[in-house]
Amino acid sequence: MDYEELKERVLMGEEFQFYYHNESYWISRNDKGFYLTRVKDSNSQAFKTADELFENGQIEGKTILVLWNELDF
Repeated sequence: MDYEELKERVLMGEEFQFYYHNESYWISRNDKGFYLTRVKDSNSQAFKTADELFENGQIEGKTILVLWNELDF
């Protein structure tokens, strides 16, 4: 899966768990929006659209795109 496929699949409603530096994260959605959540402490970032999540969601100050090659899906 590449970055663009991830974005498309999130738009279609799929949820994904992935790992960054051995920490678990979730990308999810519900009727109120899209979420990027760190599992260990339930720290969640909320966005109205998937585009906002991918543009503004951050892990350690970096976007998913910047970290793409370091993420383990």
